[in-house]
Order: sequence, then structure tokens, then C-alpha cells
Amino acid sequence: MDTVEGAVSALRQALGEQVLSVESFRGETTVVVAREAIVEAARLLRDAPELQFNLLAALTAVDYLPEEPRFAVVYKFYSLPNNRFLGLRVPVPGDDPEVPTIEGVFPNANWHEREVYDMFGITFKGHSDMRRILMPHDWEGHPLRKDYPLGYEEVQFTFNFDDIDRRKRYARE
Repeated sequence: MDTVEGAVSALRQALGEQVLSVESFRGETTVVVAREAIVEAARLLRDAPELQFNLLAALTAVDYLPEEPRFAVVYKFYSLPNNRFLGLRVPVPGDDPEVPTIEGVFPNANWHEREVYDMFGITFKGHSDMRRILMPHDWEGHPLRKDYPLGYEEVQFTFNFDDIDRRKRYARE
């Protein structure tokens, strides 16, 4: 049995009804789990000796406005010994954007979860340092939400093509 198939089977067996669905697209498998089960799912993937998904490769979110659940938190795990990726996705309602942290299972989730909080406004319950990481601390709003106002500020930098043409000419001489 392939590592990914084994992981899906182990997740279904351990989590039961909390595995909402399994999706495959272009050779990548994603298991959709309830948000209450994300810590247990991450721990199972890391600790099962036959799976060894020992790297949290990525953690991000998606805003599906106007659909509900509005958000999805997307996790990508990698098994170094087996050279396999597996995705987990957690649907998150727009009126309660909170997911348990997996920082205790994968310490590098700290930075990823802070970025998701900063950009999407999804909080991670139990996180050790839930504060902005990319935007200034006094910034209002979350820029990757689809309902975030764009503002249309003036461009701060303009590209001067005349300078480039002049530099090219001098470089040839």
C-alpha cells in the first residue's frame, strides 16, 4: 500500500466521521477534516511509523466568499523517507474563524499560522504568540480577504525607461 493511501486509511480509521471527504486532483490527495480533528490528524501523520509525514511543508488559507463555510485552512505535509505529499483541508465558517493550533505538533506552524491570521483573520486557538507577522501591528483589516477594501493608492514608484536606454548606450560605448 502506498504511503498516501495508508495515511488516508489511518485517518479514516482514527477520526471516523471527522474525515469529511477525500479528494484527488492531478495526483495530489487532500483529506478534508473537521476543525476539531486537525491536531489529532497532524499528530497521527507525524507519529505513525509507517507514514512518517515529518514535515509541515506549507500552511495557508483560502477565502471562498460568498460561499459558506467561507474559509479553508490548507495544510501540506511531506514524508521525507517516503517522498510523498499529503494535504489536509479544514473548512472554517466565516462567523467563527478559529482553528486549533498545530504548533505543539509541528513547531514551524507558529509562523505559518501567524501569517494566516495576519492575512485572513483566522485565529488559531492555543497559539503561543497570535499577533501580526507581515503587516504593521496597528494595521486594520486582513488584506487577503475578498471583502478587503483595495483603496487604490497612488503608485509610489515609476519606472523610467529613458534611464535604462541611456545606461545601455553607455555600456556599449
